[in-house]
Amino acid sequence: MRALRYHGVKDLRLEHDVPEPKCGDNQVKVKPAFCGICGTDLHEYFSPTFIPGKDSPHPITKEVMPIAIGHEFSGEVVEIGANVDTSLKPGDKVAVQPTLACFSCEPCHGGHINSCEKGGFVGLSGGGGGMTDFVCVDPQFVFKLPDNISLDVAALVEPLAVAWHAVDQYDIVSGETDALVFGAGPIGLAVIQCLKARGARTIIVVELAKQRQEHAFHFGATHLIDPTKEDTVKRAKEITNGVGPHVALDAAGVPASLKAAAAAVKAKGTIVNIAIWEKEVPFNPNLLVFGEKTYVGVLGYLQKDFAGVIEHIANGTLKPEKMITGKIKIDRVPEDGFKPLIEEKDKHVKILVDCRA
Repeated sequence: MRALRYHGVKDLRLEHDVPEPKCGDNQVKVKPAFCGICGTDLHEYFSPTFIPGKDSPHPITKEVMPIAIGHEFSGEVVEIGANVDTSLKPGDKVAVQPTLACFSCEPCHGGHINSCEKGGFVGLSGGGGGMTDFVCVDPQFVFKLPDNISLDVAALVEPLAVAWHAVDQYDIVSGETDALVFGAGPIGLAVIQCLKARGARTIIVVELAKQRQEHAFHFGATHLIDPTKEDTVKRAKEITNGVGPHVALDAAGVPASLKAAAAAVKAKGTIVNIAIWEKEVPFNPNLLVFGEKTYVGVLGYLQKDFAGVIEHIANGTLKPEKMITGKIKIDRVPEDGFKPLIEEKDKHVKILVDCRA
């Protein structure tokens, strides 16, 4: 079968002779349809973090590079394992949660599989990937799609689930909650949509790139702050009648956003960190102490987040179609996918790989 595999830094190869995986008794076999290119994919392209090295097998998959890539994917069920008790059947259209977990560590026992001590992701840590002809996955992470969700939109469920999980860290009260979002890249835009779907009253977005600003307004931002032209903290407080937002969600991950988020939220407010940081940054904890503010880190998602996103796309409170800014063939991923996302990132939100083309 075909599989796009990562062999090393800036070395992606579409191979045509990769053995087709056999569906295990406790697995579901899926034929991927569309797979999104994620910021994590771009990071791994230059500096592998989640992808296991040639001498360091992943603790769950036991695989080393070359690794099949792609973790934001939709597809069609082609086979059900003999021991799988599920309502799924061949031909069902699905979205796949790419979680890998050991189910035996303390976080897993507590239901926090996204914090598994050995965890990883299908399409980054082994176990196949979305940019292949077939992949076998754990049935608990396969979500049947309602008829009104197309397979291309279904490939957006994964990044939207990241945002849904982040927004879920604060009790959004419909018509009352004021939120501040840092960064209007793909995850920031997903956060905006999830806040809108949950009924946030005010959605203030901090972003300096013009095209991303336009995307932010389209997806539900009520106010925009360009940090190069305005004082973010001062303006956020003005918008919220001098009090400050109830919650700030940081998808930018730069020192300025961390400081501004902590300074801007109201007393007893919450700061949710979504970003993955490249290095340590200076931070004064007094920004949290004075006002008894809460700082929360989030990682990935749980099954309920995938289910929540699918429900809200189906009922129309999430309308992410315009996040798709390009579709490419699987044999052109480095040239038509990675290159524009790196060199023209402000022009794109999500480029999808058509895995059937």
